Amino acid sequence: MTVTYDFTGKTAFVTGGSAGMGAATVRAFAEAGAAVAIIDLDGDAAQKLANELTGKGLKALAVTCDVSDEDQVAAAVRATVEAFGGLDMAFNNAGVMLPPVDSADETSEAFDKIVGVNLRGVWASMKHELKQMREQGSGAIVNCSSLGGLVGGDGRAGYHATKHGVLGATKSVALQYGQRGVRVNAVCPGTIATPMVERMTAGGELDPKGAVAAIPMGRLGRPEEIAAAVLWLCSDAASYVTGVALPVDGAYTAQ
Repeated sequence: MTVTYDFTGKTAFVTGGSAGMGAATVRAFAEAGAAVAIIDLDGDAAQKLANELTGKGLKALAVTCDVSDEDQVAAAVRATVEAFGGLDMAFNNAGVMLPPVDSADETSEAFDKIVGVNLRGVWASMKHELKQMREQGSGAIVNCSSLGGLVGGDGRAGYHATKHGVLGATKSVALQYGQRGVRVNAVCPGTIATPMVERMTAGGELDPKGAVAAIPMGRLGRPEEIAAAVLWLCSDAASYVTGVALPVDGAYTAQ
């Protein structure tokens, strides 16, 4: 069964939107009728995707943005609202993962980088999305955590700390905005076939056969499967769902 949504007249904001799960979600929102702001550090890639969508008669805006810089995030939200008139849905997806390291040897520079994007970036994005949604009295935010927000990971203490932090922030804001018309949830993707995972495989950080063997469903996830979860959480079909950390991981964290 193919599930479709009608987001005509609504605006979506997607960070890390030029590739992988972000790009799949951008396409899904746009194809469902939403105007989509593609927010990415790689402005050229964001513009290429925006051109692809507008060339099909869909609505898209590319914005170059480093989510670790709050001023840039604030400007990206303003540009979105100015272009499309509001902000109804957001997928705070931008994230980085660094090579595994012994925790006794992790540098402060590496820790600050991963916190800056994965946690501060989500904090800044939510903050400025909420300013607009609070004024409107409506909205839906989905933050991208990870299976790493639910379990630990050998050699990746900093990464897992940020993804646990995303869940704490998600739950806290959901409580605060529960009666203000704004829902806030998180998705926790498992190992998904994205450019990031391809780079990890090429660099010897991930054994694809071992990764698949660890997943009860016996395969990697697809970016479109994360997009499907995000669109559901942003839709009226999930109108009574808030404060949730939704695993989309082929039952990896059910073990």
